[in-house]
Amino acid sequence: MSAKHEGTGPLWLWGMVGTGMIVLGCVFAFTPAFPQDPVYHYFAGDLKTDPFWNVITNGPFFLVGLAGLILCFGKTPPRARASWSVFFAGVTMVAFGSSWYHWNPDNQTLVWDRLPMAIGFMGLFVAMLHDFLDERAEAFLLIPSVILGIISVIYWALYDDLRLYGFVQFYPLLVIFVLLFFYKHRYGQKKWIAAALGFYVLAKLLELGDAALYYDWTGEWVPGHPLKHLAAAGGVYVLYDMLKSRKRI
Repeated sequence: MSAKHEGTGPLWLWGMVGTGMIVLGCVFAFTPAFPQDPVYHYFAGDLKTDPFWNVITNGPFFLVGLAGLILCFGKTPPRARASWSVFFAGVTMVAFGSSWYHWNPDNQTLVWDRLPMAIGFMGLFVAMLHDFLDERAEAFLLIPSVILGIISVIYWALYDDLRLYGFVQFYPLLVIFVLLFFYKHRYGQKKWIAAALGFYVLAKLLELGDAALYYDWTGEWVPGHPLKHLAAAGGVYVLYDMLKSRKRI
């Protein structure tokens, strides 16, 4: 079994932040610019159904994001309400940004898909730091993290370089995996977080297998990308359900 860190607090929190800055510095120092592959804009389902499925499956993002915002601003909001509100606001905006992008996929519309995703990632990241490491994480890190997420999309749009956006998307995910396996959760809700991560991994696999699902597995009926949307929305719903049932241990 993995040892769990009992002494969580500022030392561990700033250690995670410092490690992230080192990783980011190494990415820019030792890797070349990573431009957007134009092939990314071609989705298997569009060949037969136009963008219908890729657009309509954004509906669950709006529903679960709105439900999360209502929860955060209700009578009994969760701790780290600002971070969770940023997360659910990002999810809600994804419904519109992603729909616009899939209706007319190119780099310009992709900005409005990625911008709310980056904001949502940062909100979730800070909420997890609060839950696992230090309740003061939100006060110190939420605004800088959201600004970093926004800058990552702007930087890609201006310079066609995905390195900063890739860091914003994947470093928080890596940190959450580390927290899940090696640290105690303040509210004892690791199973919900593990389930949400499972949905996210499934979503990425469906995204990568878009054409394979469409041509090989489903007889040209259901492409993988709309299923990716549903899986990702399922992960958000798990987090929403977690907050609804949260009790302080």
